[in-house]
Amino acid sequence: MRSLWPRSLFGRMVGVLAFGLVLSQVLSAWINWAERDRVLLEAAGMQPVQRVADVVRLLDSLDATERERIVRILNVPPLVVTLDREPMPEEAQDEAGMHLRMFAAMLRAALGDARPLRVAVRDDAPPAPRSVPPWAGDHARMMGLGAGLHGRAAAAGGIPLVTQVQLTDGRWVTFDTALPREAAGLPMRLLLTLTVLLLVVLALSSVAVRWLSRPLRTLAEAAEGLGKNIHQAPLAEDGPTEVRRAAQAFNTMQSRLARYIDDRTRVLAAISHDLKTPLTRLRLRAELLDDDDLRQRFERDLGEMQTMVTDALAALRGLDGPAQSVPVDMMALLESLQADQRELGREIDIEGGTTAPLTGDPLRMKRCIGNLLDNAVTHGRRAHVRVEDSAKALTLRIRDEGPGIPGDMLERVFDPFFRLEGSRSRETGGTGLGLSIARNIARAAGGDITIANRPEGGLEAVLTLPR
Repeated sequence: MRSLWPRSLFGRMVGVLAFGLVLSQVLSAWINWAERDRVLLEAAGMQPVQRVADVVRLLDSLDATERERIVRILNVPPLVVTLDREPMPEEAQDEAGMHLRMFAAMLRAALGDARPLRVAVRDDAPPAPRSVPPWAGDHARMMGLGAGLHGRAAAAGGIPLVTQVQLTDGRWVTFDTALPREAAGLPMRLLLTLTVLLLVVLALSSVAVRWLSRPLRTLAEAAEGLGKNIHQAPLAEDGPTEVRRAAQAFNTMQSRLARYIDDRTRVLAAISHDLKTPLTRLRLRAELLDDDDLRQRFERDLGEMQTMVTDALAALRGLDGPAQSVPVDMMALLESLQADQRELGREIDIEGGTTAPLTGDPLRMKRCIGNLLDNAVTHGRRAHVRVEDSAKALTLRIRDEGPGIPGDMLERVFDPFFRLEGSRSRETGGTGLGLSIARNIARAAGGDITIANRPEGGLEAVLTLPR
């Protein structure tokens, strides 16, 4: 059931509203149907009740001879009158359903006295017509009619009844009559009305829910775009009070982040300028040293400081500007990086291919993949790149032939300036920023980078970029 439940807020709210409306409409239809049965039975039963009462009063005023003659005259369907039947047992009245008890109560009120009477469903009634739905019997049982009313006694002309009334001289008169079938029929107009009401309310609810959930979708899209361009246009601060407050809070957060990044960029520019000047002076002074060994050590240390400052500034500045969004031919980009590495005497194999260009920033993608390839060929001697493309994401698996790294260090290698103790290639050095920069670029594009040790040896870096 949980898997069938909608994932979006719009789908869940519409589902809850639809379930509540359908349930309320079903209950309303059942209640209205029951009340309709009672009202229709009371209204439709008055005519046969009044006729029976009139005939009883007439027979009470006649002698035996006149009664027989009048009975023969009145014995015409749908009201059949007889004087020769035995009275039904009282249990027949006790077992009668609500409709029959109501008919008996109306007849007693019309007669105006407490004379004995019996009301029951006629035993020899024809079966119910096929137009009666199969669940009508269930409704009849809920209404107190009993199983026999719809099962054996619902004739096409109505509900056939046997009514017996005791005359003033003790003789019983029997009436074969019927209640109209309107009380037991399917209220199609009521069901149609409730269905139209349900559809209209569902349509209006869907529009209202979509109207309320649209600001959340807009806010989510703005939050996603914020990681790609901190200087994007602010959200419109309109709509309901809660929506306006959320948009104002988001715009305030965006402006604070933009100010922070701008301040950091200015500070970095100042640091870059201030550091390059003394480094250049130190390099000039080191060249004046007469001791060649001391001069080489100074130059090596200054070169390492220069590299560290340059890499750190590049890492901090690299993601400040807005990212481009253009189609990138990833295979051409990989082949370009492969050619660059071959010029340095490094081997890179590429297998697989892409089905379509990937939308993104080509310069950032080149830097991200280039850092991963540099890491693989520097510490693992050779790199194998496997390209796996699908409709959802492009995956690059970059494998090297190095010794691997301890499992508890797999995440720490992404920390800025982190280098393994006893690096896999201590002669190569490095500032420990390559993997950190690559992961930042991948995550800014909505993807990620993971690293794992291969069972056969070496590392596998997996770059996933969503389409």
